[in-house]
Amino acid sequence: MPMPTSNPAAFAARLGGEGHKGAAAAAVRALLNAHADSLVKAFYDTLLDDPEAKAFLHHSIVQERLSRSLHDWLLDLLDTTEDANDAAFVARQIKIGEVHARIKIPVHLVMAGASVLKARLADLLESEADGFRQFRLIDERIDAAIRLMSQSYVKGTMNRARLDEAYRLFSLDQDVNLERESQRASLMEWGQKTLFRILGNGAVDGREAMANSPFGLWIRHRAGFLFETSPHLAALNQAMARIDGELLPRLEPDSGGDRAEALKALQAAVEEVAYLLNEMFQVLGDMENGRDPLTRALNRRFLPSILSREIGFANANKSALSVMLIDVDHFKSVNDTRGHQAGDEVLRQVAEAITENVRPSDFVFRYGGEEFLVVLVETRMDQAMAIAERVRAALQGREIKAGGLETFSVTASIGVAEHGGHPDENYLIKAADEALYRAKQTGRNRVERG
Repeated sequence: MPMPTSNPAAFAARLGGEGHKGAAAAAVRALLNAHADSLVKAFYDTLLDDPEAKAFLHHSIVQERLSRSLHDWLLDLLDTTEDANDAAFVARQIKIGEVHARIKIPVHLVMAGASVLKARLADLLESEADGFRQFRLIDERIDAAIRLMSQSYVKGTMNRARLDEAYRLFSLDQDVNLERESQRASLMEWGQKTLFRILGNGAVDGREAMANSPFGLWIRHRAGFLFETSPHLAALNQAMARIDGELLPRLEPDSGGDRAEALKALQAAVEEVAYLLNEMFQVLGDMENGRDPLTRALNRRFLPSILSREIGFANANKSALSVMLIDVDHFKSVNDTRGHQAGDEVLRQVAEAITENVRPSDFVFRYGGEEFLVVLVETRMDQAMAIAERVRAALQGREIKAGGLETFSVTASIGVAEHGGHPDENYLIKAADEALYRAKQTGRNRVERG
């Protein structure tokens, strides 16, 4: 077998140029066309026996889409008829590697799948007169493709890791003290409300647990990312779990225990949470600028890291997740007729309207020029639609003034989509984008669901 070159692109091109000139290439193409479905089935039957692979392949949409993609990939392996088209082959393998990195399919699973395919092809070619030559050709072609995918996968994974680390290193509000005080106030508010309920009627149900409070949401979705490596975060989560699972039930009217002692234990546990929260903020060093300077919305470059993490959280915990994509209607005409100062004020007002109508645990991004994307954690479609409608109405009702001109108002079109289990964040964003397109096509100043 020829030794592969250190340049995967050149290696792939050489294989394409040689392979398609011989009878071996034609025979392999015919074999792939005849057995593509059975090869795809063998691939997934094997991988679904792997517990790690099941985490990525359990969703029906993923299986359907990946099965179709694998089918097409097999037929494409030796379908390049001219050397000039080999650049397109290389680009396709690189794109596949980027997708694998985005949805976090481990590269060793891809390699394991390639081994399954090669073993199956070896069985099919065993009785062929020219089987060895044909297998060598498809073996080299698969190896070239996997090499390209792996290089792309590693690059995409490294880029994502850098973004993850950068996000953990910047303050959500550019002011550590302000964010700390805000969450301390949120924790204190939960404690006071809980105490009043206990002293009033003695009952606190699951909806009023600390984990379900605004503070609990912030801990799961904001602090869970920002302080991911902090040992204090794990201790804080344990303390929250103890409060909700052990201490609050002891304060139920029919618990039969010593209520005074239980209240004392609850107070101590809440103080421990406050202490751990303060410790987490204390270790934050200098923060990287992560906000759009005009609107104060999060920088779009953090979107892949954050949305990917939230999708993983939703899949692991079977919780809801939605996104909404917001586009200012006729924004170009505002800039053209009223000037860029007015346009800037519009964008600030849109960001403010969004922020006022979502929770601290949600994520507001400046997505494009006049577009904003909001990640709504633990939010179902009906809830997301209600939030989107509030944002739309709030913006429509605002009077905007800039540069001494008379006041005016603008509207926005909004597309909403709910996460359905697919691990690729682009799949969810695309659904919201398609809903936004319908909102704009059907009159603007409206909300559509994906």
